[in-house]
Formats: sequence, structure tokens, C-alpha cells
Amino acid sequence: MIHFDTNFLIEATVAASSAHERFLVWAAAGETFGMSSVAWAEYLCGPFDALGEAIARQMFANPEPFLAVDAAKAAELFNHAGRRSRSLADCMIAAVALRCGARVATSNKSDFAAFHRFGLVLA
Repeated sequence: MIHFDTNFLIEATVAASSAHERFLVWAAAGETFGMSSVAWAEYLCGPFDALGEAIARQMFANPEPFLAVDAAKAAELFNHAGRRSRSLADCMIAAVALRCGARVATSNKSDFAAFHRFGLVLA
């Protein structure tokens, strides 16, 4: 299972992008995909084009909910990873991926690097 981060989804819906090519390789290998409702909310803030939005809505009709257990894990990640003011959403996305046993596909690997020690694996 691979969970998409917002930036990766935006790029993956652009034909011939490196994210799109990675997605095609994973899909051909039979990989399954998911996305947290947190990343989905970020995605819906844009920017995206109409075609990209249609593709994204088809791929992720039911994003993974953010649960109370995810809130607790996100707070733990936030507190142990430096309490960076703009990192809370990344902590929330990572918490959902950890609960689901999913790797995270992101274009901003440095945003998630602090979570490796908590078991997060990037795709």
C-alpha cells in the first residue's frame, strides 16, 4: 500500500512527469494506493486543473479517515520532530500512513525524513 502526499498526487496527474511515471510502474506491479483525508483536503485547496481533479477523484473516492488514534500519533510526531509550525499536516499524513502500514509517496522527502525513526517508509 502506498499513500500519496498532496504534492505527489498533483504531479502524478500530469502526464510524463516523474511522479506519473513512478505511479505507472507501481500500478503495473499491482501496487494498491490510498490517501489520507488530510492530504485529500490539502489537494482540494489546489492548484490543479480539471483533468487532474477528475483523475484524482477517480483514484481516491474514499480517502482514509483521520481518527483519534491518528491525532495522538500526529502529536507525538510533531513533538518529537522539532515542532515546526508548518509540519503539523505532514505529521497527520504520516500518522495515517503508519496506522495503515502504508509507504508514503511524496515529492518533498525532506518533509517526512524526521518520521523515519518512527517507522515511516517512503515509496
